[in-house]
Amino acid sequence: MCGRILHRLDSTDLPAGQLLVRCGTPHDQEDEALGTPLNPDTYDYEAAVLWNAHAGPLWRRFSIYLRREVSKRAGLSQRELRDHARVSFAKVAEYQKRGAVHFHAVIRIDGPTGGDTPPPAWATAELLTDAIGAAASKVQIDGSTIDGRAHTFVFGRQLDVRTIRSADFDDGQELTERAVAAYIAKYATKGAETATGALDRPLKFVAELAQLDISDHACRLIRTAWALSARKDLEHLRLRAWAHMLGFRGHFSTKSRRYSTTLGALRDARAEWRRAQAAANAPAPETTYVLAHWVFAGTGLSDAEAWLAASIEPAPGTEGEPTPG
Repeated sequence: MCGRILHRLDSTDLPAGQLLVRCGTPHDQEDEALGTPLNPDTYDYEAAVLWNAHAGPLWRRFSIYLRREVSKRAGLSQRELRDHARVSFAKVAEYQKRGAVHFHAVIRIDGPTGGDTPPPAWATAELLTDAIGAAASKVQIDGSTIDGRAHTFVFGRQLDVRTIRSADFDDGQELTERAVAAYIAKYATKGAETATGALDRPLKFVAELAQLDISDHACRLIRTAWALSARKDLEHLRLRAWAHMLGFRGHFSTKSRRYSTTLGALRDARAEWRRAQAAANAPAPETTYVLAHWVFAGTGLSDAEAWLAASIEPAPGTEGEPTPG
C-alpha cells in the first residue's frame, strides 16, 4: 500500500506507555498521531477503502480453502472429510487504529456432527496450524482496475496462529465454549473502542462530515468511499451505504453453523425467557365477563313498534299544519 503510516515497532528501551513507530519518534499510547499517515497526500486511500470492502469475501474464501487444506493433510477428499470431521470457527473483525479491518478467530476441528463429537486422532493442533498457514497464503480476491491499476487483495504477513489451552485463561479454567467465547469477545469490544473514525450510522450527505468530530484521516477514508461509490464497476460494493464504516460491509461477528448454537435458537430462548418473566411479574387479572354468544333476533319493527310509528305519523294532507298544543 502506497504511503507510510505510523505503525508500532517492538522496543524494550522506551519508557512505560510509549511506542516507537516508523517515524522514529516515541509516542504515547493515546497519541492521536498513531494510525495516521506520515504524508496523507501519498497514502493510498482508495486501496485502504477497497481492502475493507473486500475483507469479508476474502475471509469467506479463506474458510473454503482451509477445509481443502485440512482434507488434503488428512488424505481425504472434501466430501469424505464431512464423514470424519468438521472445521468450525468463530471470528470477530477489528479495526486497527489506521482504520483497516483485520480478523481474530478461534478455529477448531470437531467430529463429524460438530462440537458434540470428538475429533479424529489425526486432527492435531499442528495439522490445523499448518493448514491455516497454507490457506491464508493461497487465498486472494481480485478487485477492480482503477485508473489502469488492478487491485488484488490477500492476507498480509502478520499471521499469528496460537494453540489455545486451558492455561491461556485465568486460573487455568476449563476450556469450555463459554470460556473461548469470552476470550475472543474482548477483541470485538476492543474494535469498537479503537476504531479510527467509524460512525454509528450511515450518512445521507457527505457534507455531514463537516459537523462530525472525527480525524482528518478518517474523514478522507469516508470521502474516498463516497467518491468510489460513483463508479459503475464498484456499484456491487455499495460503498456509499457503508462509507460510515470506512467501506467495511461485513458482519463484525460470525461463526460457522456447527461451531455452537444458532443465533435463531438464542433469539427464541431469549423471547421465551422474557415471556416467562413478564408472566411472573404481571399483577393478578380482575374478573371480566365476556359475552361472546350472539342470537339473531330478526329484522324490521315489531308489531308494537309498527303501531307506535303509525300513531305518530301525520295524516295525509296535514304534514304542514301545526300540531295541536
